[in-house]
Amino acid sequence: MAEKMKFEDALKQLEEIVSKLEGGELSLEESMAAFEQGTKLCKFCNAKLTEAEKKIEQLSKVTENEAQWTEVSPAER
Repeated sequence: MAEKMKFEDALKQLEEIVSKLEGGELSLEESMAAFEQGTKLCKFCNAKLTEAEKKIEQLSKVTENEAQWTEVSPAER
């Protein structure tokens, strides 16, 4: 699977595969191939979500550790 694929594109493909599988119109061989592709797409999407979650956690820690600036009046200077 191309690592350049966008999460949204992978999710859309996964939804289409699920729809086809639920429709019951695929042969056994087509269903197996679709299931295999869907599994790969699911792993890709999960990896992207995990990556995003880790980045959000890192950004949250940076924000928490930054100095808190407060407005100082001229009289307090």
